[in-house]
Amino acid sequence: MPRGRTSRKRINLRTSSPRPRGNRGKLKRPSLAEAFRNADKVARARSNRRSLTRQGGRTIQASIDIPLPEIGQMDFNEEEEDYSLSLLTRITRILIGLLLIPLCVVTGITLFQRVSEEGFSAKFWHTSEFFYFAIGIFLCAGWLLSGAGKKVFLYLYVLGHELTHVLFIYLSFGKVSGFSVGLDGGYVVTNKSNVLIALSPYFIPFWSLVSYGVLFGIHYFAPIPYFREVLFGSLGASWTFHLIYTCWMIPRDQPDLKENETFFSLTLIILANIVLLSMLICLGDPSLGWRDFVFNWVNNYLDLFVDPFV
Repeated sequence: MPRGRTSRKRINLRTSSPRPRGNRGKLKRPSLAEAFRNADKVARARSNRRSLTRQGGRTIQASIDIPLPEIGQMDFNEEEEDYSLSLLTRITRILIGLLLIPLCVVTGITLFQRVSEEGFSAKFWHTSEFFYFAIGIFLCAGWLLSGAGKKVFLYLYVLGHELTHVLFIYLSFGKVSGFSVGLDGGYVVTNKSNVLIALSPYFIPFWSLVSYGVLFGIHYFAPIPYFREVLFGSLGASWTFHLIYTCWMIPRDQPDLKENETFFSLTLIILANIVLLSMLICLGDPSLGWRDFVFNWVNNYLDLFVDPFV
């Protein structure tokens, strides 16, 4: 976006209070005190958003449609950010998305072939690293499915999502002029946006990077007992946290996906996650080298999409 132009997005605080049984059609009205608190909350949101967008920034927003019974029914609209793409841009990105589908298929097949090989299965699946990684997966999945601490986990995910935007904004030599995180979503106001900035939170496990850096930093100064077990357990838990909440958030009408054409965004996110998982497995087991992986990938691509037409 050129300097000096401003853009705004819509803030939707739209909820529906549950209807009591036996009294269908009637909604519980908020008290006068609640109404004043809600009005103040909306006014502050309006003021904050306007002051940020006047700085000439662009909003990158995460949207979460969760029930907030204390707000009652509310629909507050700011001037809407324009996510519409030109017809040529849409067609181009849809075509690129279609071209990415074979890459997703070939990469997924290659990864499955490599990890299912007899030599790999005999070693990797029986290592202590994978054992503790799996423990982290089951513990995190069980905790999330139980619903305990749901608001805390939701806030942490939104925080990690927006901080990933911030990280890639700075890596792209952009500036951040506004930042907000809450249980109903979050946003970052910046002077720069691109595909990597917009979609990186959907394939970069932010809290896995944080746990990796923190544990290595502590271990460097004060050795941690059973360091590798703790490390792989935390990576399994944080990776599962990232995957579950990412899959939960994507269907919720995300502006990040609209900005770059939804179909193209989804295919790129799937491909990036498969590639990242392949990288981690190759790094975790030296016998599964990148040369062999790339060699198998090329052979699979030729077998599936070239040889049948030759």
